[in-house]
Amino acid sequence: MKTRKNKESFLSKLFNGIVTLALAGVMFFGLQCYSASSLKFVQLSDVHFASNGQNTTFKMTGESPKLLEDAIQQINEMQGVNFVMFTGDQVNVPYERELNAFLPYAEKLNVPWYITFGNHDRCVGGFLTKELYLDIVGSHNDNFKFTKSYYSFVPQKGFKVIVLDTIPADTLTSNGKVSDEQLLWLDKQLEESQKETVLIFMHVPVIEPFPSSGHKLLNAGEVQAIIEKYKNPIGVFQGHYHSSKITRHGNVLYVSSPALVSYPNAFRVVTVSNQWRKVVFDIKTVETREKSIQKLAKLLVFGSNVYAGTEKDKNSVYEIKK
Repeated sequence: MKTRKNKESFLSKLFNGIVTLALAGVMFFGLQCYSASSLKFVQLSDVHFASNGQNTTFKMTGESPKLLEDAIQQINEMQGVNFVMFTGDQVNVPYERELNAFLPYAEKLNVPWYITFGNHDRCVGGFLTKELYLDIVGSHNDNFKFTKSYYSFVPQKGFKVIVLDTIPADTLTSNGKVSDEQLLWLDKQLEESQKETVLIFMHVPVIEPFPSSGHKLLNAGEVQAIIEKYKNPIGVFQGHYHSSKITRHGNVLYVSSPALVSYPNAFRVVTVSNQWRKVVFDIKTVETREKSIQKLAKLLVFGSNVYAGTEKDKNSVYEIKK
């Protein structure tokens, strides 16, 4: 009798042990799956490409082809990049010939690439309309088949990319505004994406890296209210000010990025990892290897530290709870 009880006790312990190991394996595998769900992208902002430009005290326009060539070479040498987003001012002047001169450089990228509009990319009352701009980009880019200047796509399961157009089509201004139509669309996109990590790209920032009444987003409060209404992890990636600054509002990261054409002549590389109960944003700044150009850019610009940002603005890791 005692032997039978001992046998039953042994079998019970063995069964419990197997179940425990199985559950542990499932949990470990699940955590590994969450940890493996990551997305890596590059944000290239304010290239201000000019085929025959001149340097100024603020922009190394004359060196813009060299700076872009170097940036693309660096990106192509990186491992695991999912896509590149140009966040506005791809060209310095809104001429079709300048866009056509810029695009062969972008075509050298060995990963998908996308664009947002900047204030230097549209010609008010001129030939290069936003519609024509999109058509030309689409003819050079198999991944870009969008017919509107604002759009969204799913780069990978668990992520949603939203691109906003902050540039008024009929007003010559450095200020930005998100149209009423886009505000409704943005709200709907965010409402449908509450289980995803959302990445928003735009030229004119929601939160300024420094005050500038002539460059700000005129309805920033409305845009911010819509974004911050939702509680899933959201990253907002911006340009326009040529300045590095990261601001966190709860579950939302507002990332202003440096210009390629101005000191520090850099771009962002961002890895976003969807983990079990959190999302990790690993934000890095990569500077040009054209050091002689960068050195001259620093000498010419006033207040270089404002544009370069603090070390925390350049390279940081943020964890946002799901």
